[in-house]
Amino acid sequence: MSLNIADYPTLALANLPDELRSLPKERLPALCDELRSYLLHSVSRSSGHLASGLGVVELTVALHYVYNTPFDRLVWDVGHQAYPHKILTGRRERMASIRQYQGLHPFPWRDESEYDTLSVGHSSTSIGAALGMAIAADQEQQGRKVAAIIGDGAITAGMAFEALNHAGDIHKDMLVILNDNEMSISENVGALNNHLARIMSGSLYSSLREGGKKALEILPPLKELARRTEEHLKGMVIPGTLFEEFGFNYVGPIDGHDINTLVETLRNMRKLKGPQFLHIMTRKGKGYLPAEQDPIGYHGVPKFDPAESVLPKAPSSGPSYSAIFGNWLCDMAKACPQLMAITPAMREGSGLVRFSREFPKRYFDVAIAEQHAVTLAAGMAIEGRKPVVAIYSTFLQRAYDQLIHDVALQNLDVLFAIDRAGIVGADGPTHQGAYDLSFMRTIPNMVIMTPADENECRQMLYTGYQHQGPAAVRYPRGNGSGAEIQKQMTALELGKGRTIRTGSKVAMLNFGTLLAEAEAAAEQLDATLVDMRFVKPLDEALLLSLQADHELLVTVEENAIMGGAGSAVVECLMRHKKLVPVLNLGLPDVFVEQGSQQQILAKLGLDANGMVKSIREYQQR
Repeated sequence: MSLNIADYPTLALANLPDELRSLPKERLPALCDELRSYLLHSVSRSSGHLASGLGVVELTVALHYVYNTPFDRLVWDVGHQAYPHKILTGRRERMASIRQYQGLHPFPWRDESEYDTLSVGHSSTSIGAALGMAIAADQEQQGRKVAAIIGDGAITAGMAFEALNHAGDIHKDMLVILNDNEMSISENVGALNNHLARIMSGSLYSSLREGGKKALEILPPLKELARRTEEHLKGMVIPGTLFEEFGFNYVGPIDGHDINTLVETLRNMRKLKGPQFLHIMTRKGKGYLPAEQDPIGYHGVPKFDPAESVLPKAPSSGPSYSAIFGNWLCDMAKACPQLMAITPAMREGSGLVRFSREFPKRYFDVAIAEQHAVTLAAGMAIEGRKPVVAIYSTFLQRAYDQLIHDVALQNLDVLFAIDRAGIVGADGPTHQGAYDLSFMRTIPNMVIMTPADENECRQMLYTGYQHQGPAAVRYPRGNGSGAEIQKQMTALELGKGRTIRTGSKVAMLNFGTLLAEAEAAAEQLDATLVDMRFVKPLDEALLLSLQADHELLVTVEENAIMGGAGSAVVECLMRHKKLVPVLNLGLPDVFVEQGSQQQILAKLGLDANGMVKSIREYQQR
């Protein structure tokens, strides 16, 4: 989206932070208004994350106005807050390409800009990374400042509190900004708190506080009394005692949409020594009424008309895999009172909205705490409940030790419904579900299933739920192929595949929802095609029969080739001393960029034409 100077006269003067810092302070409110308008109209044309960015416009402007970026370090968490940051750091004219193939990354990305200090798509990493930067800055002694901006629930993760605990202990100069866009303490925002923030962040208060501590060091009882008195006085008007206990100087909460207060407070806090904590209150979707009223719906948006009050509905081609899971979960819960559902802050994305309403006492959203989600399930299973953990493929990576130590090692009945497996598309490298087959396949006691269509997904969820021990069903983002879904649930025989097509010379072994593409390729090649269904246990009998009757075996999966289902096939053949050529088709040993699912699969040769080309080239070697 090119910039019309007539519409954005102030924003036109702030393409880079150096230009922004040259503006008089009186121009900042106008800049914020123009930046918010530009963001709204840019995202409406490109699609992407909207509500979070609208909520941090003033904060972004204030940070770049006060901090000497990129020399000073800003660490954004979670990354979808960073759209205004991208606009102000030289990427304004490229915003139309965000999340598109070969366009701007959807999150901060170090290779994209020197202003992006940490590549980040997942949450709760900012404080730890910022502390590492602060330690390095302390050793460099060049006056570099570091600030971490954490919001959208990211503070709920254990990583954030681990980093707070460490930062408060070693007492390095750094600022943590909590962007609190919940409304639970909105009554604390206003003139009194803004005034308090100015006082507590100012040099006079800081000097009196530190001077008082030194004066009282020789009288420990009085020093302790003064400390407790200060805490209790502050606790009467601000909810900061927790962060003070971590060793931070807490300031706030203040109005995160008051640009003048933000600038003054940040200027004061930038000068302070030791770990500082600024608590700001913002409204997600600020400045665009539909997004303010529905921040969840406007969190990530398709292309839309800002003049309309509702988002356009995507053309329907049947239910999504997330919806199929959600419907199965409700059906299963009606039949089994022991069923419990757990999600780490992904109620909407994982298809749990209906379940949360129909079975509220059996629904547990643990916030952004994947490790806890898995161990919580282990505790439930120990007591005879039947927990189902609904989790994205890339989020399960964060709970790998718990999957091994707390669930599989004890062979507990926990079902993992793994959403967003394989290529997710526009969210890019941080969210591609490329590794779950590889990292789960090595774990004893695990049963791993890869449904090829919607009905198979439903039946596999039932199969995993009935299985005694840990089981996982992994399925992709988006809609299925239109397969008829059988209401009746039937457990599949563990480790048994099915033959789709019988051909000659080449046998294609499909794992997952690339079956339709594999079937089209098999037709062109007159190849045998089987839906393997299970990665673990593998259908060894079927595999060995295919090896005996074909000249080439081809494995197809939407997972990393290294260590994935294809590797399991090769290991089996070698174990049985069967020498037959095997071509593994899947995700290469690179971090896969953003783009539509169709674009990326075609680029990687995982559509029908790509499969045919790869197989023919392999045969000609």
